Amino acid sequence: MRFSTARQTTMKSHKTFLAALVVASAALLAPLYGPGILARAATPGGDDPDPAVKAVTTAYALVQENSAEPISSDNAFYAGIIPGMLHALDPHSNFIEPKEYKEMMRKQQAHYYGVGMQITIDGPKVVVMEPFPGSPASNADLRRGDWITAVDGKDTTGMDMQQVADMLRGPRGTQVQVSVKREGSTDPYTVTVTRDAIETSVVDCYWIRPGVAYLGVSSFEASNIEHDVQAGMRALDESKVKSLILDLRGNLGGLVNEAVFLAGRFLRDGQVIVSQHGRVDADQTYRAKAKDPNDPALKYPLVVLVNRDSASASEIVSGALQDHDRALIMGETTFGKGLVQAQFQLQDGSALLLTIAHYYTPSGRLIQRDYSHSSMLEYYTARPKSDAPVNTDDVKSTDSGRKVYGGGGITPDEKWPAQHYNLFQRHVLTMNGNLMQDAFWHFAGSYFGTRKPAVSSETWTPDADVMNRFKEFLRSKNVAFTDAEWDANQDWVRDHIRHEFLFRAYNKKVANQASNESDPEVMAAIDKMPEAESLLKESNRAYAMRAAK
Repeated sequence: MRFSTARQTTMKSHKTFLAALVVASAALLAPLYGPGILARAATPGGDDPDPAVKAVTTAYALVQENSAEPISSDNAFYAGIIPGMLHALDPHSNFIEPKEYKEMMRKQQAHYYGVGMQITIDGPKVVVMEPFPGSPASNADLRRGDWITAVDGKDTTGMDMQQVADMLRGPRGTQVQVSVKREGSTDPYTVTVTRDAIETSVVDCYWIRPGVAYLGVSSFEASNIEHDVQAGMRALDESKVKSLILDLRGNLGGLVNEAVFLAGRFLRDGQVIVSQHGRVDADQTYRAKAKDPNDPALKYPLVVLVNRDSASASEIVSGALQDHDRALIMGETTFGKGLVQAQFQLQDGSALLLTIAHYYTPSGRLIQRDYSHSSMLEYYTARPKSDAPVNTDDVKSTDSGRKVYGGGGITPDEKWPAQHYNLFQRHVLTMNGNLMQDAFWHFAGSYFGTRKPAVSSETWTPDADVMNRFKEFLRSKNVAFTDAEWDANQDWVRDHIRHEFLFRAYNKKVANQASNESDPEVMAAIDKMPEAESLLKESNRAYAMRAAK
């Protein structure tokens, strides 16, 4: 079972972090750490506590005795004292309660036992976001958009996603009853699902054009990325790849080992990928592993797509490929998160993610953005404008001598502006302000009703009848728009309906591939391949000169 804290829009988009999600964002961006950095907290030596520690215990005792409302020690320490201490250090040091830590470790394993679907929230409801292809949930005909009303007869009203997810998981071979409601039916649909081993993947790999491969990695938070990337490229027959687009847009980061693998597969033996420098542990440098000089991954040009939500491990990959002139980086300046977190597990099963070092690109650029003069809210929401000047305090050079800049994420070689929604589009995506009420999601549920979603083929596009029905659906939901706005946005509406219908009729991968095939930025990346080819030649020349010394 996978779950998300906010339901995604139907297509890849650039989203601004909401103030209410600042703390959640800190947790999402936190786990970027190297191999072997996993420790248990040590017991402080000595009998006399620090005066500051005495002050904390005294303040806590006063709160317990005098506060207007009773306060539990869990709430005081888990939600207050410990997070407050860590947030005073930097925006990414974080405290994780036992359940959260267990869930984080499960995601890294990319393997669990359950029914095999991602769930999310839709207003007060917990709903099915995606049944994974071939999973027990999919085989039991659970569908995207189903409202989960009960699990094993227990009403889910008032439950959050984690509670529902916990009930759906269980030992392999055991059964669970899942009751759902669908639009067009007043009666619940109850099915018995046999739990099984579930393997999840964050990798997409396919041909976007003849000879042009697309490799999308949506997260580095799983330990099976190397396996899935290698499998995907083998399935394409990498020797036939003439150029490749690596899409890291929206990738918030994760495990440094997986980032080192991904960057390293496109680099030559011994080339530096990233280095870490801290106060306590010895400095560490990660390098590309030895490979056959005729490895196909060294031969073709590469364009890497990034945006403002590409962070941590994504910045390690894009920074390494840029510094070695191996790829053209395209998009927006990345998030700027280059802090190394070590995991310190506590006795109760909780954990500290504590910053112990900084990451630097091969040229010596600091990835981390300055946070010394901003609040947590400002750090996550206030981002440099696209036309803001580069940071000239940290100027380095690539292998061929190109200027690159540090201390604020990875600046792209080719800028691609963020997508900004117009008023009509914002109304449609939020159903007049409700973030959980995407009109395309609800229209698809209404359109298919209890019928199994189906379209004619993977190349299907909405016809005039579907478009008119969607227009009337918007009016029935009191979404305000003019005929002129409708006419101006028909292509945008058509693309989003297509994505949602393909998602329901096939799966997420099919829908995303169809969207990427008409994505203007992806098409622009294809047009930039001659420039990426020139960089590759420069990269090979610089490597040969260094090897000859």
